[in-house]
Amino acid sequence: MTAKLDRRGLIYGVSACLTWGFFPLFWPLLKPAFALEILAHRVVWSLLVCLILIVGQRKMKVLLRLVANKRRIWWLVGSSLALSANWLIFIWAVNNNYFTESALGYYINPLVMILLGIVVYKEKLSRTQWLASISGAAGVVILSFAYGRPPWIALVIASTWGIYAVIKKHFNGNALESLAAETLVLLIPALALLIYLGVNGEGHFGFDLRSSILLAVAGIITTLPLLMFNGAATRLPLSIIGLLQYIHPSVQFLIAVFVLHEEMSQASWISFVFIWLSLFLLAADMMKSSRRSLDNRVAKAL
Repeated sequence: MTAKLDRRGLIYGVSACLTWGFFPLFWPLLKPAFALEILAHRVVWSLLVCLILIVGQRKMKVLLRLVANKRRIWWLVGSSLALSANWLIFIWAVNNNYFTESALGYYINPLVMILLGIVVYKEKLSRTQWLASISGAAGVVILSFAYGRPPWIALVIASTWGIYAVIKKHFNGNALESLAAETLVLLIPALALLIYLGVNGEGHFGFDLRSSILLAVAGIITTLPLLMFNGAATRLPLSIIGLLQYIHPSVQFLIAVFVLHEEMSQASWISFVFIWLSLFLLAADMMKSSRRSLDNRVAKAL
């Protein structure tokens, strides 16, 4: 017996992941703005979009309670720092033509999550998960030899997103209010940077209409896919949600290789094969666990 997938949830999930996959084509349009300036605009405009939606949904009290909760404030600060670090390194990477390495970061993120699960939550791995972890680690090692260095960009992207996910596990909240709270924490340093750049004539907002519109749009394209993905998460099984997240780096990888023609050595291809094998094993284990959980629920219902 299998569960029927929610069509709307699937549309939300695929749309969100496709949007994230095409992100690398957007951030270079914001040049000559540099990565930290783009991050500051992303924070400010994302907060504005969130506040408009929150006011429209009459949920301002929810946001205020979230920010005023003293027991959660340090979790909120931690998630904000992890999120901003992830955004910053990703924007810098794609604006400096490290497309495949940034895609690798999101490919190896499941492996980082497994490692964090072992270290933080003392979780035990199945045989399949061990094989997937070994295969993924082998891919990273091979890529390190191919680059002549560890793939630092990918590792930082994966680790910051993994840390963000762990913090969010403790600091639980609705996607819209959570993003608003996180960007609110980052608002003062973001505004300080933008004011400094504006006073010194180094900012790019207001420089011309195109740059100003694109910098403002950064807030919209940050918020909307997150809300769509949250809508998918409430409608779809966890196993499907996990598999959908492989769409994002896959689209990014295909754009890097076949649209932007980023060079891939033979060793790089071999390393990605090991990574994809790892993801295949994790996906198979995820689907197996999902079917087992469903069968158990059906048995209890009977």
